Amino acid sequence: MIRVLKLLTLGSLIASSSLYAVSTSACAGCHGANFEKKAMGQSKVVKDLSKEDIIKALKGYKDGSYGGAMKGLMKGQVASLSDADIGAIAEIIKGGGAKKVDDKKAQTPKKAELIDINAKASDAKRIEKEDLGNKKVVSEETLGLRKTNLYKEDKDTVGVKTDYSRPAPGQAPKFERAYVNAPPMIPHSVDGLLPITQNNNQCLSCHMPDVAKSTGATPIPVTHFTNYRPTTVYKNGELVKEGKVVGIQKGDELGNVGDIKIAKPKKLNHLYQGRFNCSQCHAPQAKVDTDVANTFKPDGLDDKHKAHSTLADAMNEGVE
Repeated sequence: MIRVLKLLTLGSLIASSSLYAVSTSACAGCHGANFEKKAMGQSKVVKDLSKEDIIKALKGYKDGSYGGAMKGLMKGQVASLSDADIGAIAEIIKGGGAKKVDDKKAQTPKKAELIDINAKASDAKRIEKEDLGNKKVVSEETLGLRKTNLYKEDKDTVGVKTDYSRPAPGQAPKFERAYVNAPPMIPHSVDGLLPITQNNNQCLSCHMPDVAKSTGATPIPVTHFTNYRPTTVYKNGELVKEGKVVGIQKGDELGNVGDIKIAKPKKLNHLYQGRFNCSQCHAPQAKVDTDVANTFKPDGLDDKHKAHSTLADAMNEGVE
């Protein structure tokens, strides 16, 4: 009997410690502080699920056997959780203590490591080695980007294959920007997150400014919540742009459509739909060395600009 009591006590202590070893703070942005919301308007309301169903879902997300459109995103969120962590999270949710526990033991995302994607390409020794001006004889292999035999196509001569496999969202170190205000490269896997549509954009679930801080993600900048396009209407047979008539005028055969240099920015309280397709500018970073050395040196790429955008402040530079 004493042994049974000891085991029960030990089990309670383990369960109790697990509750405070995990945090649901990163979940609140999509699911609500008490899991009362449908994430992205699509998921089930988690607080209405049984503890067993929550555990089953989280384990299924982890091993890839569960989930629909949100599968890729959720896999990244649960990848590092143990079975004990998953059980503790289910206990927190069903106990209604998500907010209470998080207040006591909130996990603050640590400052992300930044990887310089130009480091190997801009290596001085490599640049010197690949400088054709220093060579007396230039071989065909040297001229080609492949740096291999150009007359064979077997697996040993086709060169380095591009590898886009990356850690899941939330698990990958970030990359430095290649130059000031360059669109950030995607450091994590996009498996299960594509295609992006106007009605289904899973990037928003982690990168919206009000959520990004809790997930450790890069927040979407203010430029993406701004409409820079001129207000254009067709009025009384004339094209009116930003309140000014443009186009073919009397005595002007070609017309003047360049009078309006920059539109007055219009701040929005939602993502500007001209920028809804994130992968137009942001591409997954491949795990592969560049084919040629890179002598490009970005001006002004200080610590601030390596991880943050100041594009909103520079939109009119050289225009006004």
